[in-house]
Amino acid sequence: MTLNLNDYLQGLQSTADQGLFNSIRRGIEKETLRTTPQGEISQGDHPKALGSTLTHPHITTDYSEALVEFITPVSTSRETTLEFLLDLHRFSLSNLDNQELLWPASMPCKLDGNDSVRIGEYGSSNVGFMKHVYRRGLDARYGRIMQSIAGIHYNVSFPDELWPLLAKLEGLPEEAADKDWRSTRYFDLIRNFRRYSWLLMYLFGASPVLDESFLSGHDQHPLKKLAAGTWGEPTATSLRMSDLGYQNQVQGSLKICFNSLENYINTLELAISQPYPDYAKIGTKVDGEYRQLNTGILQIENEYYSDIRPKRVMHSGEKPNEALQTKGVEYIEVRCLDINPFLPGGIDVAQMYFLDAFLLFCLLEPSPKLNDEACQNIDINLKKTVNAARDPETLINGKPLRQEAAALLKRLRPVCQLLDGGTPDLTPFCDALNQQQAKVDDVNLTPSAQMLKLAQERNGFVPAVLELARAQREQLLASPINQARETLFTQLSSHSIKQQQEIEAADKIDFDTYLQQYFAN
Repeated sequence: MTLNLNDYLQGLQSTADQGLFNSIRRGIEKETLRTTPQGEISQGDHPKALGSTLTHPHITTDYSEALVEFITPVSTSRETTLEFLLDLHRFSLSNLDNQELLWPASMPCKLDGNDSVRIGEYGSSNVGFMKHVYRRGLDARYGRIMQSIAGIHYNVSFPDELWPLLAKLEGLPEEAADKDWRSTRYFDLIRNFRRYSWLLMYLFGASPVLDESFLSGHDQHPLKKLAAGTWGEPTATSLRMSDLGYQNQVQGSLKICFNSLENYINTLELAISQPYPDYAKIGTKVDGEYRQLNTGILQIENEYYSDIRPKRVMHSGEKPNEALQTKGVEYIEVRCLDINPFLPGGIDVAQMYFLDAFLLFCLLEPSPKLNDEACQNIDINLKKTVNAARDPETLINGKPLRQEAAALLKRLRPVCQLLDGGTPDLTPFCDALNQQQAKVDDVNLTPSAQMLKLAQERNGFVPAVLELARAQREQLLASPINQARETLFTQLSSHSIKQQQEIEAADKIDFDTYLQQYFAN
């Protein structure tokens, strides 16, 4: 049975009133650079007081030794998620060396060439060295400067009780809502997300400018000088998601349009196993030193850059694709969000309410399969939005962008009303939607417009963000950390270092054999 959005909304009304959607689960991964008090990228080691980057469950690093990554536990409470994230900031700021700061923007601080971005270290174990070699490969393929960009990943899974309800509405027996069916429905969500993610770039993009040091090696670029030492586009929203940021032309040839889990896995596996000539020239192990994990288009699944991913919690030694194939999609990871530099956590509760509504809309809205032309149109819309969304002449699907944004928000309103559960005195979803509508009505309220304005007022991107970093440090440390969490973080830091040592001591094979077995499996 083919249903439209209104059919689903009507069918889910009674269960929404009973609080079904209070059980939406979410978690946040937020990256942030450690910088000197002067706004230069840190050259120091990851502080030992923050534990092992290999084994700490909440504080690690992404690409660079200086790129801290905070990971919240899964929670059904947005407020708890945000407070946990803020306490990770407080704990880290209290334990940084040399009065270092946490950079509150997606585009990096002052860099000093490629080598100023140190590759992350994860110890001497085989699994830790593999993480390091993978990052060597990213350096060889794309350079380290691109790896200094930071973002927020928003992970969401819908309540287990939702799936049999959806199956019943579609005329299927409840038992049809098995892992394969759930995976199919999550891929429906993913396709719609890709159709409409341009809206998130307009609403939450916060990187219209960057420091000139980021352009080292870019002799030809389309950016304009907008302030001292600062380049960007006057109407851009997210240079992080532009061709200068986390985009890759080689990966564009993969043409992954997420029509099915099988298609997704097969394409990624082919990209890992298929050698790419330019990467073959780099070599894998040269003169006894590893340069990358392999010569495929991708070294491993995580190298694929996408604005959204299907995910599954993995057990030790399990690969992402293996987990997805055997157990199905468990949650989705939204990867296109800039850090909001004006918020101490880079995100707030209102944004979480909106994202949850947006993702439910993407799940319930009919989602036809994507052909090559549709995928190309998605890419075009995204590029227009990240480069020139605040230009009134920019069109999406042949119509003015802000007109299309208003129309899409109008379609989202019934979803927000459903999620608010019919309680007129408490309407956080509709309130969050109204906040986004205000940005459509007044482009100056968007984070990108505010960031450009501040950079020009403070005579440059780095001085502007440095001012925010200092103020947020004071603000966060002025508010005491939850004592139970501080104790937990201290214990986890100590325990994670011991865990890393145990892993290193337990290795029984050399790295060559370990890597061979990893890919053979």
